[in-house]
Amino acid sequence: MPYFDAASTAPLHPVAREALLASLDEGWADPARLYREGRRARLLLDAAREAAAEAVGCRPDELVFTPSGTQAVHTGVSGALAARRRAGRRLLHSAVEHSSVLHAAEVHEAAGGSRAELPVDRTGRVAAGEVAAMLGTDTALVCLQSANHEVGTEQPVDEVAELCREAGVPLLVDAAQSLPWGPVPGPWSLLAASAHKWGGPPGVGLLVVRKGTRFAPQGPADERESGRSPGFENLPAIVAAAASLRALRADPGTEGEAARLRLLVDRIRARVPELVPDVEVVGDPVRRLPHLVTFSCLYVDGETLLHELDRAGFSVSSGSSCTSSTLTPSHVLRAMGVLSEGNVRISLPYGTAEAEVERFLEVLPQVVRSVRERLGVPAAGGEEVPATAGGAPRTAPAAPAAEPAEAAGLVVDALGKRCPIPVIELAKVIGEVPVGQTVTVLSDDEAARQDIPAWCTMRDQEYVGERAAGRGAAYVVRRRA
Repeated sequence: MPYFDAASTAPLHPVAREALLASLDEGWADPARLYREGRRARLLLDAAREAAAEAVGCRPDELVFTPSGTQAVHTGVSGALAARRRAGRRLLHSAVEHSSVLHAAEVHEAAGGSRAELPVDRTGRVAAGEVAAMLGTDTALVCLQSANHEVGTEQPVDEVAELCREAGVPLLVDAAQSLPWGPVPGPWSLLAASAHKWGGPPGVGLLVVRKGTRFAPQGPADERESGRSPGFENLPAIVAAAASLRALRADPGTEGEAARLRLLVDRIRARVPELVPDVEVVGDPVRRLPHLVTFSCLYVDGETLLHELDRAGFSVSSGSSCTSSTLTPSHVLRAMGVLSEGNVRISLPYGTAEAEVERFLEVLPQVVRSVRERLGVPAAGGEEVPATAGGAPRTAPAAPAAEPAEAAGLVVDALGKRCPIPVIELAKVIGEVPVGQTVTVLSDDEAARQDIPAWCTMRDQEYVGERAAGRGAAYVVRRRA
């Protein structure tokens, strides 16, 4: 069964498996002890630290191992902010950071600090100029991922790192997604990563704090890992993690494999919109991770789509609100302003066969078509087609209270209907109003706030805006074509 979710966790690297089994026999003792077994364990830990540091591009004494990548982020953020308390209390981060950064920012804000989000463009990329404009004398720390975990867009880390250095502000880079493909450029100050993203075992993260960076570990003091990561080290997992990362760097075929996967992803990016109507491929088409592509399908229930792809033999993931228990869209897709419904993320692991990608391209159109048919969506997309039985009720043409009289149009009641029904009902009736008039969709689904404007962009219609409407909101669209 093709596994296309390496961005969540990569399959265990063969070198990691070998190192893990070997170190279970050799590395079980306490590396802090002076007897023979402890010394042997210490040698293994030191060797793992040196290997990981070489792969990252830092000094061994700058790197510590943590129980996870999330813990590395939390420790890095809290330690850097605490050390710079006198300089300022403002945390600056991009709007598309991993949830670990956002959660750390929430804790900082609850403790009396402040935070500000760097906006991104429609590809999910931060502009270095935005960072320069928002850096202030009260900025204590900047957080910026090297590449996005949902859409693969690479960030201008080297440019931002130079700006931060000039301003005397440390930059923490979440390198979880990019580190498997190479070191992170630029004079960054702190870096966090997670072993299971590059084929190491789960439960191992790493945190780098470069010399000269002020850092004050929070929580009870501990003698382990320079006082920055308390608790007994999971030495076998650490050894396996470092061995697999070193193997990736040492393998002369790694660069070629990245290029091969990039071509496969380019094929998916080009072919999916040709094979499936009403699809938006998101993320930067050039400045991106080599193995990752994300696209969203109009008029599709994301949860059903993923289940159907799983039944067809493909393991993929999604940032769609339709697959979330909270029914809220991915914060990454929301910040980008792109479609969230029917969202599919493909992230190819090392060794993915070309034939598997071809089979996915054969299966996907059939799966999307079947899901749309169940929802009553015509194959061509649904515009100018009367609402089907069981759809959202429609009122007579009327002018919404917030609209000028000349913009009167249809009002569609989609209250209680979840993604993607509000957008489907909008698409079905937009052709029934004259050009220049409106359709108002009443919806209490949070995803509608994102997906209706995204639909307008995709279908060349005008999104007028929203207003409060009872227990939901009224989303107003003017027909432009």
